[in-house]
Amino acid sequence: MGASGAEGGSSIFQRIGSAAVYGAASFFITVINKTVLTTYHFPSFQILGIGQMVATVLILYICKRLGFLSFPHLDSSVFRKIWPLPLIYVGNLVFGLGGTKELSLPMLTVLRRFSILMTMIGELYFLGIRPTVAVQFSVYTMIAGAIIAASNDLAFSPLGYLMVLLNDAFTAANGVCMKSKLDSAELGKHGLMFYNALFMLVPATALAWLTGDLNVAYAYTGWNDSFFLTQFAGSCVMGCVLTYTIILCTMHNSALTTTVIGCLKNICITYLGMIIAGDYVFSWVNFAGINVSVAGSLLYSWVTFKRPDKPVPKETLTV
Repeated sequence: MGASGAEGGSSIFQRIGSAAVYGAASFFITVINKTVLTTYHFPSFQILGIGQMVATVLILYICKRLGFLSFPHLDSSVFRKIWPLPLIYVGNLVFGLGGTKELSLPMLTVLRRFSILMTMIGELYFLGIRPTVAVQFSVYTMIAGAIIAASNDLAFSPLGYLMVLLNDAFTAANGVCMKSKLDSAELGKHGLMFYNALFMLVPATALAWLTGDLNVAYAYTGWNDSFFLTQFAGSCVMGCVLTYTIILCTMHNSALTTTVIGCLKNICITYLGMIIAGDYVFSWVNFAGINVSVAGSLLYSWVTFKRPDKPVPKETLTV
């Protein structure tokens, strides 16, 4: 995987540190989202996503007013600078939360590995970043494990699979597009976060109203449960934290590395989900596929961080 400009100026501490922080944030928000949507049976992943957008806007606006951070003021050029990230952002959020609700955690995390292949292809054709043979091998190992696991998924959900694969496509597009926006340095990482969430609040809320999710969420009986409210609020705040760590990891590494780190955290979630979620149906073929995919994730992390990335001629790439 070739090093990009931002990546070339980052120390190994910044690269590994930003990846570790992103992995931790991604792990915690996946567990919290699964608890809210499955354990507490909250009926609308769209409303949960809107809550994360609102939290992001409020936190960044307050921090800006207090002088803790800065980003450009809203003007006629901001939307042009950020497009099409808002559309990708809401697609990633909606289909990601939808897949979380429909699938068991082990199968969700395995199918999310297809976003790695999509990101690798996107980096090649849009950013000119060329993965090494070792990186390609690790990615293909993850994909092979995902296919093996999916071939014997006893809790197969067509809707869940569709949502996760669409989430994979939006994740890949988000990583590649965000890397290009960060390299242009027009809005900065805080501006990308703030305007991403701000521009999508109105259409996301309108969609929730049209689908009836606003009424369903309003009628939910768990709003007086303090434990549920704590989990819901935690998900909203972690949505902001996750977005920041994604941008940080992408800035110091690459879109592909960020995507893989998001799947690496699933090593813990995969096995933990077999115990805590209660919706995983065990089979030996499925379990073997999950472990093959996990091995590919570990191989990728070793290949990526054992030394600085070096460019590979484009002609040597086989996808």
